[in-house]
This record gives sequence, C-alpha cells and structure tokens, in this order.
Amino acid sequence: MPGSIPTRRSGTAPAARSARRAPRARRPVRVLIMGAAGRDFHNFNVVFRDDPSCRVLAFTAAQIPDIAGRRYPASLAGALYPDGVPIRPESELTRLIREQRIDWVYLCYSDLSHEQVMHQASRVLAAGANFGLLGPDATMLDARLPVISVCAVRTGAGKSALARHIVRTMLDRGHRVAAVRHPMPYGELERQASQRFSSRADLDAAGATIEEREEYEPYLEIGATVFAGVDTAKVVARARRQADLLVWDGGNNDFPFLRPDLHIVMLDAHRPGHELAYHPGETNLRMADVLVVSKVDSAPPESVRAVLDNVRRVRPDVPVLRARLRITVQQPRRIRGKRVLIVGDGPTLTHGGLGTGAGSIAAHRHRAGELVDARPFAVGSIAATFEAYPHLRLEIPAMGYSAEQIRELEQTLNRAPADLVLDATPVDLSRLIAVNKPVLSVSYAFFEPAGRLAPILEDFGRRHLGSAAHRFPGPPEPLDGHR
Repeated sequence: MPGSIPTRRSGTAPAARSARRAPRARRPVRVLIMGAAGRDFHNFNVVFRDDPSCRVLAFTAAQIPDIAGRRYPASLAGALYPDGVPIRPESELTRLIREQRIDWVYLCYSDLSHEQVMHQASRVLAAGANFGLLGPDATMLDARLPVISVCAVRTGAGKSALARHIVRTMLDRGHRVAAVRHPMPYGELERQASQRFSSRADLDAAGATIEEREEYEPYLEIGATVFAGVDTAKVVARARRQADLLVWDGGNNDFPFLRPDLHIVMLDAHRPGHELAYHPGETNLRMADVLVVSKVDSAPPESVRAVLDNVRRVRPDVPVLRARLRITVQQPRRIRGKRVLIVGDGPTLTHGGLGTGAGSIAAHRHRAGELVDARPFAVGSIAATFEAYPHLRLEIPAMGYSAEQIRELEQTLNRAPADLVLDATPVDLSRLIAVNKPVLSVSYAFFEPAGRLAPILEDFGRRHLGSAAHRFPGPPEPLDGHR
C-alpha cells in the first residue's frame, strides 16, 4: 500500500485475487479504469499501483473537459509503470477493451444513475471484459487521526457548506482542524500530488481553476487550511503534521477516501428519490451515521416528505436532521425589476442535473424583472456545455477548468444583454474575469435550526478528541457569507 497509511482492509482487487488463484492465469490481469480525474487515480494508487498481478493499461475520462489525451505520470504511477498510464476518452472504451485485450474494467467515478451504471456495464460486457466496482473497504485509507466525513447522495446537495460549518465549529472549540478535499487534479498532475492551501496566494501560485477555487476559497475565508491532491496518502501525511482532526469534504456523491469515525451524509429535498437512484450516493445513504436533509426551506413540502419517507424505509436506525441553506445577496435591492444573468456552480448545474440553484432562488425572492437566457450568446466550450446538458436554460455553469474556458465564460457574460450578473458560485468571479456589467454575489450557508448537530459533534469531540469539558452551543448560528 502507498506511503505509511494502510487501507481499511488489506488486499488487492477481486479480479486480481481470483486471477492469481486460477492456474491458467499466467499473465497479469489486464485492467482498464473508467474515471473522471479523482476517484480513478485514488483507486489506482491504493489497489493497483504496486500489485504485480495486475496491469492497468489505461484510464478513460468522462465528465471533466480536457482530461483525456494526457498520461498519469510515471512519477506517480510507480515502478510497474515506467511510462505512466495513458488517459483516453471514454468514447474509446469498446475499442480499448478489444485492442488491449482487457480482462476487467472498473468503474471509478461518481454521480451516475443506477441505470447509467448498468449501461456502462453492458458496454463492457458486450466488448468481452468483466465489469467491477471497488468498494469502501478496499479503497479507504486509515488516517490515524479522527475523521469526520461529509458526503452526499447527489452533487449540489450542499455538503461543502455543511463541511465548512463543522470545520468552523471545531476550530471555535480550539481543535486543530484541517479540511481534506476530494481531489480535483485538472492541471499538471505531478505538481498536484499533495497540495496545501491557506491563502489566496497559494491558489494563485498553484494556478487553481475556478472549479478548485469554488471548493477551496470558502475554507480560507473562515481561517481553515485545505489539503488536496492526487496521492491521498501523501496528502493525509502532510495534513497530519498540523491537525488533530480531519474533515473530509467529499466530491460529487462519492464515498470517502478516508475511513471516517463519523460519516455524515446530505440529501437534497429538491431531488426526492435521487437518494435511492444514483451511484454511489445510495452507498453513502446506507453507510451513514447521520443523515441531513438540506434545503427544506426552499423545497416543496411534498418533496421533503418523500425524502424523509425513503430515509425511514432504508435507514430507520440513524438520526435524520433537517437543514436550510441560507441565501444571502449582496445589495439585494438592486435586483428588483432588473434583467438578471445568473452564474452558478458548474458540477451542480451540469452532471448534478439541477439546472437552477441559489442564484435563481435569490432572483425570484428579490423580484428580478427577467432571468436572461444566455444560450444564444454562449461561445466556445460554454456553448458546448449548453448543448451537452439541454436541461440548462436560465443559469450559466461556471465552467473554468482552463484559462481558455475562463475567457469563454467571460465572453459569454459580456455578450448577454443584462442589467447585472448574479454570481452564485462559491468563488468571487470578479477577481478572475472582467465583466462589463455589475456583479452581485450570492452566498449560501448551512443552518440547522433544531440544533441537533451540536450535541452530535460534542459527543464526537468527547470520544475522539478529549473535549468533554467543552459545551457546544445550539442551535448554531449560520455562517456569514463566503466572500
């Protein structure tokens, strides 16, 4: 296993173990990993990198633009891969299976419907390979520190707002807390093996994308340090030097890379039924120690009831909290009667499937005159994103995975006829792009009015951090805006 951090349960992938037992398996098992520049690299590092009974012939890439065509570098891939591992478009899956004589294909990315997972499995099986999933026990690392994980059943449920709330709460209690974020290695992978961010200067030095800034900047605003990177073992070893508690902030609806001592999972009241219909979100639901239903203040009551009914049916044994995402707008009076252009969080709007988010809620609450449809004015990759996700209409996803894409986002905003822009991303876009119209920021913060989370955290601190003398106030006040 990589570094000094053991997996929760030692062992190789099921395919590798079964192949090693079979007398006819004289060559390494030939593996292909389907991914999206995150879970795929982690699973490779933990399960396959140092296993001579397997050879990973390629990664395929989906969801994230401009990932395919690169290589997972030799410096990260280990001694068995002196040339690294190629990363190919997922569209080449069938051809790769046949040309590379692949034995096993492992699906290693998240936020897919169960139906989509089985379509992928059918593609793999029809091409002649076996199809597999790697679970938490095979892939979670022991951090050797207490870990609170915050994950979700869908992208855009509000888990990062909850994770930041927990980080700030524990910082206020005097603990040394580090946030460890699900990786977003969209740049130069060797430079992103292990990263530490404690200031915006760190983000600038790393050339962080909008996607990365959306996740990291809000932590910096509350005085927290964020750790991330391609090699989770190295990331955790670095975080362990300055923290006595790690808070895992999950990506998409994936389960944690670290074995948690407290696993908190967020459900979205705006998407009833999704908690049982998406992979691996349902895994999170079934693993959870605490469930939090978010957005109960803005979702229809019948949707809230549907989510709660599903939870009672599947997990009647765990606490279920109801939470709000409090939305705050800079100078809200300026919105009334105006033509408003809305920019929202990219993953939430695209593969998260929401289509609208906090920006639309803020525009309606403050009586915007018109929500501008930006599709006719979109350029380049922004136009391509609208085509790829036809449910998008009234919010522009803040796609910023490259400098070129950031320029195209800027051009789209400047071309669209509007009186002002509502920036509902978790990052201050005005620092990154020059917009030719006023920009008002929309912030959102976790708030659990019943105060049931506070004693859960207090009990965690008493059991894992020796904080029995500390009393947690409740109900907690919501975080101020993220700007």
